[in-house]
Amino acid sequence: MTDKSQNDSTPTTEELREQVEVTREELGQTVEALAGKADVKAQAQQKAAKVKSQVQDKAAHALHRAQDKTPEPVREKAAHAKQHLTETAHVLGEKIEDSTPAPVQARAGQAAELARGNRILLITAGVAALGVMVLVRRSRRN
Repeated sequence: MTDKSQNDSTPTTEELREQVEVTREELGQTVEALAGKADVKAQAQQKAAKVKSQVQDKAAHALHRAQDKTPEPVREKAAHAKQHLTETAHVLGEKIEDSTPAPVQARAGQAAELARGNRILLITAGVAALGVMVLVRRSRRN
């Protein structure tokens, strides 16, 4: 403000325009800051991305440390075992697929899709089945 406004004189039109412009700018910044604080979803996504990045960094670091401490012969043997298991699983999968009738394959595919869509239901059913098995075993022991 100028000396005129400090001396209780009426501000000029230009001074009022400047004050309005400054107030608009401050208001815009305030609204932007409040909007950022109110966007909980964006804040959660930013926090999740940050935590994910930190976990990935720590996991990569731990993996490198473990690899560095593992002797070379052990690493080679593990890599060979992994390759062998992958090949065996692939061969077994092909044999099962070749010997399974098409209608059974179709139903299995439908069941897999249903399971993917209802994981909580599937887990609940699994826990219930496990509970029934435990009760049956206990009753047989007695």
